[in-house]
Amino acid sequence: MKSFHYLFLILLLFNCSSKDNEELIEPKPDLETIYFPQINSTIWETTSISDLKWNENQLQPLLDFLEDKNTKSFMVLYKGKIVIEKYFNNHTSSSSWYWASAGKTLTSTIIGIAQDKEILNINDKVSDYLGNGWTSLTLEKENLITCKNLLSMNSGLDNSLGDDVSPSNLKYITDAEQRWAYHNVYVKLQDVIANANGSTWNTYFNKNLKDKIGMSGAWLQLNNLNVYWSNTRSMTRFGLLISAKGKWNNEQIVSEEFLNEATNTSQNINNAYGYLWWLNGKENYLLPNNQTEIKGSLIPNAPSDMFCALGKNDQKIYIIPSKDLVIVRMGESANNSNFALSSFDNDLWAKINQVIN
Repeated sequence: MKSFHYLFLILLLFNCSSKDNEELIEPKPDLETIYFPQINSTIWETTSISDLKWNENQLQPLLDFLEDKNTKSFMVLYKGKIVIEKYFNNHTSSSSWYWASAGKTLTSTIIGIAQDKEILNINDKVSDYLGNGWTSLTLEKENLITCKNLLSMNSGLDNSLGDDVSPSNLKYITDAEQRWAYHNVYVKLQDVIANANGSTWNTYFNKNLKDKIGMSGAWLQLNNLNVYWSNTRSMTRFGLLISAKGKWNNEQIVSEEFLNEATNTSQNINNAYGYLWWLNGKENYLLPNNQTEIKGSLIPNAPSDMFCALGKNDQKIYIIPSKDLVIVRMGESANNSNFALSSFDNDLWAKINQVIN
């Protein structure tokens, strides 16, 4: 009987010890979540290069390169916190600059928000919102063009006629989905938003995106195009929203489902293009004003999972999910005037890699 008591005591102690050990080795939750700056505050938390164990001695060569390449501002976020924030050539934190075609992604995001709210559906034809005759095409051909085609740049419209998007300048080359071509007809999506929700584009944009994440800036006419201007931190706020899968703090601004579609290949012609987002790491790509397929990744030196907003004269938002990074560059053209992608992207990533790897 005494042996049985000893055995019971040993088993009891072992069981308690096992539970204690389980509690000791239980993994702790990751407390380093994404940081979001407050809406109406200039305070933005930072983290240092040394804390991230990056190569601090390579920072100055990167900054010298940026300054030499006509950069006005450069920001790097890690999990929402500022790692690098620099201004060059008399530009300041309060200075406003144009996003150029990097702002196309603002339109894409607003379309996603409107679809989430069931105000529109991207698979509907554009004429459902703008009426017949928004192009010079026959009714049959015009009705082939959906909102998704404008997001994906495969409307089939002639992209060689300049920036004017009046009906007389929107002419047929081929049926929708048969050809990818970089075309400013995407701005008609702003009219779609206005008509679908019974308000102006600016009002809907401000209420549902700009004010929600604390952006500054405004849409202004530049060469007959509606172009967004803001300070650098506002551009970075937008990049942070997208990096956080459409969330700002605990509010889902745009659905993760839509962003997944927007940041993956949207058609079967240009693998490196989503819904007005450029995608790295694909086997081939097309460039604006060029129908020749180019083999290889869009920006070879950059991470393969990166997607980006690219604008004329090297306006950049790079989002790298695998590294929790958002990187923004504003300025004049680094080398020569360009539509979106340039050799500067790959050169810049060679310098960035020397810092972060």
